[in-house]
Amino acid sequence: MPSHFGIENTPSGSGRRSFLRAALGAAALLPAAAQTARVTGAPTPRSWSGDQLVQYPDPDVVALDNRFRRYIVGNTVIQRLYTGTLWAEGVAWNGVGRYLVWSDIPNNRQLRWIEEDGRVTVFRSPSGFSNGNTFDFEGRQLSCEHGGRRVARYEPNGTVTTIADKFQGKRLNSPNDIAVHPDGGIWFTDPIYGISGYYEGFKADSETKEAVYRVDPKTGQIDKVTDEPNEPNGICFSPDYKKVYICDTGTGREVRVYDVDGKTLRSSKRFVQLDVPGGGGPAAADGIRCDIDGNLWCGARPGVQVVAPNGDPIGMIRLPENCANICFGGTRRNRLFMAASQSLYAVYVNTMGAHIA
Repeated sequence: MPSHFGIENTPSGSGRRSFLRAALGAAALLPAAAQTARVTGAPTPRSWSGDQLVQYPDPDVVALDNRFRRYIVGNTVIQRLYTGTLWAEGVAWNGVGRYLVWSDIPNNRQLRWIEEDGRVTVFRSPSGFSNGNTFDFEGRQLSCEHGGRRVARYEPNGTVTTIADKFQGKRLNSPNDIAVHPDGGIWFTDPIYGISGYYEGFKADSETKEAVYRVDPKTGQIDKVTDEPNEPNGICFSPDYKKVYICDTGTGREVRVYDVDGKTLRSSKRFVQLDVPGGGGPAAADGIRCDIDGNLWCGARPGVQVVAPNGDPIGMIRLPENCANICFGGTRRNRLFMAASQSLYAVYVNTMGAHIA
């Protein structure tokens, strides 16, 4: 009897295995130079409603370098899980609840995608015009709120704790993205985006220079770790927590990397400055995450760009919308979730996220 793929079944299953080998290896069979020559930032036209099937491997998961091919799952496709946000941000995975939370900033709400059945519910409304989210090592949600110009923590008993809203007596700008360290430290970026207009918060004057901060979990002390980036945005640690990556979406348009020395940073240097592959103009990384091999996955035009530990762009995922933020999730943390403008997308990859959220 023919299989669903039109491959004749045999007792040994050799037909199916041949198909899977072909799908998984299709990208690798193309000469690297030939594939690179055809690369552009334009996504392949398709229906995102799910009524039109896409042939494996997904044409919009693209290797720019042979080092990326090992991370491509040849028999899966990018899926749109939800559409209906105005500006999607701040994806974070909750491993206990098996759900993804993300922010819809202009609508002043957080949404939740539930892994068990794919439902999307309103998780928190109003949300303080929250942007970046994460979970700490005790499972508590942390959110960067534009509206309150603060970092908030949602406690198990339902109360909300303000982690930071001032530095040296002056109000923060609009905390944007956040990461936690195993020592309990809470690190966050503080650009002016949430107070620069009326769309993602409340227009207000800046009282402090844009900067990156660390909050001590025991004392509550807030330390400025750097104000080098013009508009600090995404932040994440390397898999061993010895380095921290910080995006500058201002004049620098770069990702900088620093050595972490306890509560301080050393050895600042440019890690990468992105452009749209194929000559599509400049790009800037917004949200970022590391995988277990130390590659940096960046929400950046034309969707997601992947950068090797030495700073070389090696792959990209093309999307039909601008992707602001990403995270790894799913039971095995091998599914990449992408908050992109009006929609939430996901694709399985052959690696795992390095961190808990």
